[in-house]
Amino acid sequence: MGPAGGATRPGRFFGVYLLYCLNPRHRGRVYVGFTVNPARRVQQHNGGRKKGGAWRTSGRGPWEMVLIVHGFPSAVAALRFEWAWQHPQASRRLAHVAPRLRSEATFDFHLRVLAHMLRAPPWARLPLTLRWLRSDFRRELCPPPPPHVPLAFGPLLPPVLASKRQADPFADIESQPDQDAEAPCTLCARTLQDEEGSLCCPHPGCSLRAHMICLAEEFLQKEPGQLLPLEGQCPGA
Repeated sequence: MGPAGGATRPGRFFGVYLLYCLNPRHRGRVYVGFTVNPARRVQQHNGGRKKGGAWRTSGRGPWEMVLIVHGFPSAVAALRFEWAWQHPQASRRLAHVAPRLRSEATFDFHLRVLAHMLRAPPWARLPLTLRWLRSDFRRELCPPPPPHVPLAFGPLLPPVLASKRQADPFADIESQPDQDAEAPCTLCARTLQDEEGSLCCPHPGCSLRAHMICLAEEFLQKEPGQLLPLEGQCPGA
């Protein structure tokens, strides 16, 4: 099972954002769009159609990008997410989402749709991140995002900084010798090797250490049709 929408080159950014109109004459309007460069895209929206903005946002600014969902494996996957968010009533994946209520603000409705999208296939299995670019607009989603979808806050890191962080995510953490480097896997009893990738349980008092693959197979016993687990109960806790 490959990523939805096909593969892409490592390090590419694909995001789907929500704009909020700050113009008193149009305050409360929202716009959903796709971008590979959030900072440039919001400038285009505020610059009007001549600057590359959309016709729906042209002449109605200023617009503020308040949140963005990113981590899509390809542009196609992100564009499909964008379309479904824009047209929830036309999407088969969102048939269970009730239409907007008369008393419901457009912004709140779009957040409600987003909450259900993050829980619906195929998006529920993607390594997405929900980032609030304006924390004062933040709302608690109902239902909440899946456990593997983190919440982030503030602007995105510049590409150079982000690539360094991805290349060495523990660069700022002092390394310590691993006293259990040759400990056996709790599930298969084979010796743990660093290059194979091992995991330990964060629960206090649980001594479980296991190969990533072994733990994934344990979690997938209740989901035999999948390749990647989303969550699971520690067998040693």
